[in-house]
Amino acid sequence: MTTPEPSAIESAKERYEAERAKRLRSEGLAQYESLRDHDLDRDPWADPDFTRDPVVEDVQVVVLGGGWAGMLAGINLVKRGITNFRIIDKAADFGGTWYWNRYPGCMCDVESYIYLPLLEETGYMPTKKYASASEIFGYAQLLGRNYGMYDHALFQTEVESYAVWDDDAHRWHITTQRGDKIRTQFFVTAGGVMHKAKLPGIPGIRDFTGNAFHTTRWDYEYTGGGPTEPMDQLADKVVGIIGTGATAVQAVPKLAEAAKQVYVFQRTPSNVGERNQQATDPEWFPRCRRSRAGSRSASTTSRRHDHRQAARGRPRRRRVGPGPQGSTRSGSRRTMPSDAELERSTSSRCRRFRDRIDAVVEDQTTAEKLKPWYKVSCKRPCFHDDYLPSFNLPNVTLVDTDGHGVDRITARRADRGRPGVPRRHPDLRVGLRGHSRSTRTASASTRSAVAG
Repeated sequence: MTTPEPSAIESAKERYEAERAKRLRSEGLAQYESLRDHDLDRDPWADPDFTRDPVVEDVQVVVLGGGWAGMLAGINLVKRGITNFRIIDKAADFGGTWYWNRYPGCMCDVESYIYLPLLEETGYMPTKKYASASEIFGYAQLLGRNYGMYDHALFQTEVESYAVWDDDAHRWHITTQRGDKIRTQFFVTAGGVMHKAKLPGIPGIRDFTGNAFHTTRWDYEYTGGGPTEPMDQLADKVVGIIGTGATAVQAVPKLAEAAKQVYVFQRTPSNVGERNQQATDPEWFPRCRRSRAGSRSASTTSRRHDHRQAARGRPRRRRVGPGPQGSTRSGSRRTMPSDAELERSTSSRCRRFRDRIDAVVEDQTTAEKLKPWYKVSCKRPCFHDDYLPSFNLPNVTLVDTDGHGVDRITARRADRGRPGVPRRHPDLRVGLRGHSRSTRTASASTRSAVAG
């Protein structure tokens, strides 16, 4: 690997500052809007007519959230003989973010062998190195069945307000929108943030007369297909997707396969590395599972020991191991690199991302617009084998906004451009639902819609 010259690093840093300046937003979090403000928060996977009688009971534990954290809390309660508990979630099933995110191409960015919990206990073998969202959701359901979690679940249920602590009774009082009144000794909050979708607060977003949705609420009734099936109703449709973050990187290739034309609206490009997806080798996986179990057991024992020592006022002085920050070995000890070494390492990594774009994207102008100019950690790095090649297809067009984002959405198009100099994309024509020229607009994800 060639080490970049100091002059190249300084030049890149100047470019980083210039690009950053374009993207500074004085409104902060006010630039986002809630899905509920736009009637886009409907759960497409749940029975809208679901109802049940209110639950009034005393339990030992209430867990708020049915994703991995909530499920593992419940499973570990069962393992310890505690069965008097409830798990509450607004979704209609377990899975957390994997319940909500079922857009085409959705998959995990972490290897399934280390991401999926309890593989040793269930004996489950992930089908691929990076599991799809459908497989992960199915695995969450498997855990729910295997450990009896469904008997404890209150789905399509939201806690109305903060739990109230009764100091005299030593109990939490919890009420829900379904009229439940539950008292509990222990209240575990296990709600994540990945399911909390937001929209970019683009002026005119309500004026769009086409059909719009957020990727966490993907409308397969309109697009056809399903999470594991090709979309078969977009062949005559023009699609606009706002954002180029981790979700768009996965969704764009699938849209490119199905739609007549796809316009990808970009504010900030992503670093996109190779994923090298591959099927799981059934001969290799049992060895991997045994190794993982032993490694996890040793790691857990070590962490428990460190915690006890720290609690006794004797914290362990740990050596720094090699990792993504480029730590180095000095004799038998590992030491942190200097700031200059970190700068060179980060610069080399960023350059490799940009070099990959040059190697994959055929149109030079498009390639330049897809290049990220910021340090890797400034925006979530992505990994995909088909995203960049999508821009070589005749039906995929990058609409780069030069760091400023979409200016306005009208009834028939989205405007882009520098502040004060709006530029319109004339081919983005929008008609009514079902019209041969109608367009879907989708916000790629909370992070993508804002940073992309």
